[in-house]
Amino acid sequence: MLKFALAGNPNSGKTTLFNALTGSTAHVGNWPGVTVDKKTGVYKKGETPVDIVDLPGIYSLSPYTPEEVIARNFLLEESPDCIINIVDATNLERNLYLTTQLMELDVPMIVALNMTDVLDRRGDKIDVRLLEKRIGLPVVEISALKGANTETLMTRAIATAKEKRQGSSVLRGSVLGSAIANAEIALKLKEVPAPLFHAVKLVEKDEIEVQNHPHEARAVESFIQENCQKDGFCGDAEAEIADARYKYITSHFSSTLTRARKPSYDELSKSDKADKVLTHKIWGLPIFLVILFGVFHLTFSENLLYLGSIIKPFGEWCGEKSETAWGGIFFADGLNSPGVILFNALDLLTSQIGEWLGAGLEALTVKEAIVGLVVDGVWGGIASVLSFLPQILVLFLFFSILEDTGYMARVAFMLDRIFRRFGVSGRAFMPMIMGFGCSVPAMINTRTMADEREREATVRVIPFFSCGAKMPILLAISGGIVANFGIGNADVITYSMYLLGVVTALVSLLVMRHTTKRGEASPFIMELPTYHIPGFKNLMLHLWDKAKHFIQKAFTIILISCVIIWFLSNFTWNWTYVGEDGMVTSILASLGQLIQPLFTPLGFGSQVPAFGWVFAVAAITGLIAKENVIATFGSLAVAIAAAMGGSFEATEEALGEGIVQVEYLIGATGISVPALISFIAFNMLTIPCFAAVAAARGETAKGKFKWTLLFWIVTSYLVSTIVYTVGEFVWPIAVWLALAALTVVGIVLYNKRMDKKEQLEKQKKTLK
Repeated sequence: MLKFALAGNPNSGKTTLFNALTGSTAHVGNWPGVTVDKKTGVYKKGETPVDIVDLPGIYSLSPYTPEEVIARNFLLEESPDCIINIVDATNLERNLYLTTQLMELDVPMIVALNMTDVLDRRGDKIDVRLLEKRIGLPVVEISALKGANTETLMTRAIATAKEKRQGSSVLRGSVLGSAIANAEIALKLKEVPAPLFHAVKLVEKDEIEVQNHPHEARAVESFIQENCQKDGFCGDAEAEIADARYKYITSHFSSTLTRARKPSYDELSKSDKADKVLTHKIWGLPIFLVILFGVFHLTFSENLLYLGSIIKPFGEWCGEKSETAWGGIFFADGLNSPGVILFNALDLLTSQIGEWLGAGLEALTVKEAIVGLVVDGVWGGIASVLSFLPQILVLFLFFSILEDTGYMARVAFMLDRIFRRFGVSGRAFMPMIMGFGCSVPAMINTRTMADEREREATVRVIPFFSCGAKMPILLAISGGIVANFGIGNADVITYSMYLLGVVTALVSLLVMRHTTKRGEASPFIMELPTYHIPGFKNLMLHLWDKAKHFIQKAFTIILISCVIIWFLSNFTWNWTYVGEDGMVTSILASLGQLIQPLFTPLGFGSQVPAFGWVFAVAAITGLIAKENVIATFGSLAVAIAAAMGGSFEATEEALGEGIVQVEYLIGATGISVPALISFIAFNMLTIPCFAAVAAARGETAKGKFKWTLLFWIVTSYLVSTIVYTVGEFVWPIAVWLALAALTVVGIVLYNKRMDKKEQLEKQKKTLK
């Protein structure tokens, strides 16, 4: 099977092309022994299947960043059959800089001229045939976003891969051309693969090349010094080579682009005009917060645009309609948001399946224990989690749209100013915002951060950006609060809890970067792509991947957890089956009552006497997978109702799934609103699921992960305690503010001492 490498600048459309070529065959892993994401997939539409490897986005093949090292090593050591170099046609000169470096490898190569549809809209034109002739490589115009010409690209790439290619360089005629030629000859004699590429790097005094070929490096340096006056060059070789590349690109390649009209120096593009508003130094961040609230409102609100509150007759009409089964899908206090409509529809379906399943098993005269296991233990738990899948996908869709349009890159740029005050660069924002989707890839994404302490601090706070797995907890409990206590709106509560996670993350970063993880924020350079409409196919692939992982987890980890929870709640320590009616004597009840006091400062401990242990148990099961929290509620709700004197048949219909089950538990236990908010906070901030824990362990230096675990436990316990005590009693706010002030004073004094210590060490080194 052929193996192709996709190489290009960040934001050149490389990943979009990768998704278009590989579709559902794409999967993510780790580069062996290194710390950068690896994406691979298979292209199946050609005459032969092709393995596609999506290399990290890079600007050059110099070893300045982990991404550049990975791309360089792969191209030199893995021997791909062809390089597909993605070039952003709207930024031709800058993108072709990397092309001139890739040309120096002895690997077949084709140039994919991307975003030509944007050029067409501008009226600009690239003479592809002339560019192909001058560059000496096949060039194909494509639009990765629209999938245009991708099959033509792959057809030509497969044909190109069958032909051997010798590296070529645009530097042959430069002042360092003779030095490069001499170095190439020396490396050929040593039978070094890709001698031209290594020769150029030797002349540049590339760290890796000098280390690998010290004798040749000294010879090159001597040659340059001896011919300094004759060649007319005596300065910085690396800077001279970079300048020579750009001069060649300008004189030979740039002229292939014809613009419809010459842009004025003061003229602003549409993207620039949008950025004047969206990235405004004062209004940019408030606009982002409004957009974020809009996303949550469209996903979670049961009163879309608050029309039910603004137009009272409409709200009353919606309330009447919501009493019916089908009307309840679309209406509540007003018109439901798209996310809530989809949730209600799936919730109704899963409830109906549960009823059919129970009726079918009873008709077959199956034993009571088996009926309970299948209907309550397995389906009840899984269905309560699956019901939230539509809202998770809706939220993820909105985030994908914001990212694919190029807006999220702007947010990272804006937040760089703020993040630096917390000791991290704007580069940390992208992994953090990815945490809203899943903590695992978000933690892996921190590998692009150069500073180790900054990276570890970012890994620790990523779980505070609530992922899709935590969303059922937020939705179910916020919905239960609104239904039971008649206060607030579910979307406002959910949005507020997300903001709590973000604020906790920022405060934690500030504390860490001024104590255990002291250091300066690393430089942050990001290219802002032009705004564009996301591709439908690309968005659907993102959603399918999210749904697939969620469903896989539901029918593996959550399924096993539901069976265990059912067993523990239906059997005693002497293995006697007690069923739902005897759950108060079950193994789970005794374990829950044992650990319940630990959560007393958080509000859902000993002060919740009636079945209060269910919250403690749910929090513990959530350590396996956060979806288990609501699955646990789903498995226990019917059993608690039966234990309180109801019957299974009577409670099944009353409870339904998801939010209604939590609503019932709130009524059965008598837990307060501050305790419920504290419960959400604890589950958002504590140790994440096992998969995220494993990812964090892999991204943390050896021997330091235990401190990360301790950090999660202490932070979640402390924040949840603050939330409960302030919400329940109000007066503790003065105590917490005093403790916060003392902490700030302590940190300031600590930093002064450390600064003096560092200055003394520098002075000692200077004297030596």
